[in-house]
Amino acid sequence: MTAPALHRLHVHTREVDPGGELLEYADPDAPVVWLRRGEGMVGSGVAVRLDAGASDHEPRTHALARAWTRLCANALIDDEVHVPGTGLIGFGALTFDGRSAAPSTIVVPELIVGRRGGRAWVTRIRFDDGPDAAPAPIAYGHYWSATVGPGALDADGYQTAVRGALAAIADGEVGKVVVARDLVGTVPEGADLRRLVHELATGYPDTWAYAVDGMIGASPETLVTVDAGQVTARVLAGTRPRGADAAEDVAAAAALASSAKDLDEHGYAVHSVTEALAPHTTSLRTSEHPFTLELPNVWHLATDVAGTLTDGSTSLDLIQALHPTAAVAGTPTDAAIEVIRRLEPFDRGRYAGPVGWIDANGDGEWAIALRGAQFGSEAVGGLIPVTAYAGAGIVAGSDPGAELLETRVKFRPIVDALA
Repeated sequence: MTAPALHRLHVHTREVDPGGELLEYADPDAPVVWLRRGEGMVGSGVAVRLDAGASDHEPRTHALARAWTRLCANALIDDEVHVPGTGLIGFGALTFDGRSAAPSTIVVPELIVGRRGGRAWVTRIRFDDGPDAAPAPIAYGHYWSATVGPGALDADGYQTAVRGALAAIADGEVGKVVVARDLVGTVPEGADLRRLVHELATGYPDTWAYAVDGMIGASPETLVTVDAGQVTARVLAGTRPRGADAAEDVAAAAALASSAKDLDEHGYAVHSVTEALAPHTTSLRTSEHPFTLELPNVWHLATDVAGTLTDGSTSLDLIQALHPTAAVAGTPTDAAIEVIRRLEPFDRGRYAGPVGWIDANGDGEWAIALRGAQFGSEAVGGLIPVTAYAGAGIVAGSDPGAELLETRVKFRPIVDALA
């Protein structure tokens, strides 16, 4: 864990006139972004970075929570706006698996520009108390494109992995397991990565467009939101591609809503979330039945969950309780993770891990890092490596060919945006 804990952060949030595109204030090379429907926050620079790696002593989320609490307790916060996303904010990208070689990270930018509900603000975070200069937008760099191809698990290998998952289910090892595959490629050194975020944010406005420490994507799935004692989550599990025309699209949604296989998969995911949240909440409620959520490329089965926080848990505490859900791992959780380690010939890193933000009160918004890719931090031969991931939930009755098709549909947002 790294943090200059002996130094005191000075945090100043000031309201400004709303206007312009938030992405123009993000760092082109290393954007920090949390956007949906044009609202959210972007950041640039790094005031503090907190990293947690694999440890036998405590979960990474606990280590980050402890470091975050200490950082906030030692900060001087002057917030004139007082809406979600103002004051001291850390943006996090956490690994899927506690054994991952990648770090779980919280980045505190030096500059944050945000907009919510018609109000806009600027937050400066630094270790000295100086004058607040107006932030300057940064013009977009040149257009660029990238292509990706098969990674460690190609199409044939993926179907073999799905058959391995079905064998584990038949043996009673798991009831459900999510099997992912990877695509790898490169982007030019110096590419303005905000262009990728812009494509995702405009093409998929109802998702969370995120960028934290090189993990960039557009997630449709809210893991957990904590706001003034209220807790909400949205569970997605069960997927169908959109139809080619209106009639086919209606039929696809209807088939998803009535699919025993998909309803079974969805039920596992909802149960895992409600079971994890129950000890921390009261009045926990869910949608009576799953609803079909429409995205530009797919239909999802969705269930909303809401409750009232009773034990003072922070959003990081709830992440520890929730992650990984059955929607991205399987059930039982520990057994599903072991099957994933056995079947996937790569380290997922931050893919399918929590991504989002936390404030000094512990409130925050966190999604699951889906429909995205991890960019390398260093160029090799003028090129930056990039790896994209997509997975599908495997239950009894799953068809390897159909699951491969589902991953292709889920790859579409990031692959199209890269191109």
